[in-house]
Amino acid sequence: MSALEGPGRSPGDDAPPVCDYEGSTYQARFWGSGEREYEDRAEAAALAALLPTTGRRLLEVGAGAGRNTPRYVGFDRVVLVDYSRTQLEEAKARLDPSDPAGDRYTYVAADVYRLPFVAAAFDAATMIRVAHHLVDPDAALAQVRAALAPGATFVFEFANKRNLKAIARWATRTQRWSPFSPEPAEILELNYDFHPKTMLAALGRAGFVVESVRSLSYFRLGALKRMVPTGVLVGADRALQPTGRWVQLSPSVFVLARAQGAAPPTDALPTAVFRCPVCGSTELAPAPEGDHLACGGCARHWAIVGGIHDFKVPA
Repeated sequence: MSALEGPGRSPGDDAPPVCDYEGSTYQARFWGSGEREYEDRAEAAALAALLPTTGRRLLEVGAGAGRNTPRYVGFDRVVLVDYSRTQLEEAKARLDPSDPAGDRYTYVAADVYRLPFVAAAFDAATMIRVAHHLVDPDAALAQVRAALAPGATFVFEFANKRNLKAIARWATRTQRWSPFSPEPAEILELNYDFHPKTMLAALGRAGFVVESVRSLSYFRLGALKRMVPTGVLVGADRALQPTGRWVQLSPSVFVLARAQGAAPPTDALPTAVFRCPVCGSTELAPAPEGDHLACGGCARHWAIVGGIHDFKVPA
């Protein structure tokens, strides 16, 4: 945990802790400096290789400030979910100019362990640079699977503990934890690296079938990024990414998974998207004032402020 991002708490005493980026300068500090252009472009290449070119409705879990959102150009509608409202405000400011009618992007502040979506509402989903904050990956993946229609595409990324740098550190005894053991390694508070077999098994338990695995960011070394042109590194990374099919030794792993079950036609997706994250009711009526949704099941109100639906705490 950095000085800017820390643990939050979802509603309910039994809820796992979450990493809260509220008020963080993460987007500008981590991605805006240009120091991670290589990683950003390598992820763009993986997305282009794995994600369908067209679709009806995509769920972006952990959208943050919308760094990847413009890459989902073939989807009619994109629903951005993040625990941090301020990150979503940045995303909205970034994306609004390309969505003057306001009907392509939907912004949702919610907890990944209690997603506010009806069953089978999406035909695709992504979760990129989120898994390393998950205390309970099984619970989070089950929530995503429930929101996906059978046959839906899921592009999932996780931080790989069995990477070459970790193996070298362990071999030279400068690192205590083994990169080969199945349990997650907590690098910092609420920051975990996972063994590939552990995460692939978790996807299976959640109801996904793994179709493809890609290894990314082999060249994530500061000195190397300063000496070698970014385009050269990205080209080499793109060429090496398919090696993830056989072995995963890179810091980041992308997985293409498919929600189990026969795929319905895309026009069979439900019209409604939201459900109450507390009682599960799909009877959410917009208030005349437009400032909240009222749940017909438990009478809770879920705020809509500045174009962002807040499903973290009832209004």
